[in-house]
Amino acid sequence: MHSHLSFENPPALPHEVVVETLERALRDRSHEGEAADALVGIALSDDDREFVEHWCMEVGTRAVSGSPLLGLAGLCLGHTARRFGHLGDDALVLAKSLAVRAETDPADVDGRALDGYDDVRSFLRLW
Repeated sequence: MHSHLSFENPPALPHEVVVETLERALRDRSHEGEAADALVGIALSDDDREFVEHWCMEVGTRAVSGSPLLGLAGLCLGHTARRFGHLGDDALVLAKSLAVRAETDPADVDGRALDGYDDVRSFLRLW
């Protein structure tokens, strides 16, 4: 008998829960796992582009070097670009900056930021 592992995307949580979860993780790294689920959930399923982009920016600028949330913020900006076909100028700058940091030092920002920036360039036709 084979057991199959399955993966399910996290749901988009109510905005107040997302804010509380992300703020808690930005203060205390032991909560980064919950924050990752909250950020991915909104990037994949929340219909409020400005809210999603704002929290990708908050996480991508406030998380400490080496936090997995930095690469994830870049990846989620890529999801946002794919879903909405738009990112604000500051978000574009952050996506590129996180990708450069990931390329320069993967211990600072993990490679998901590179994947996110590839998505940003592809879906916003910035090649």
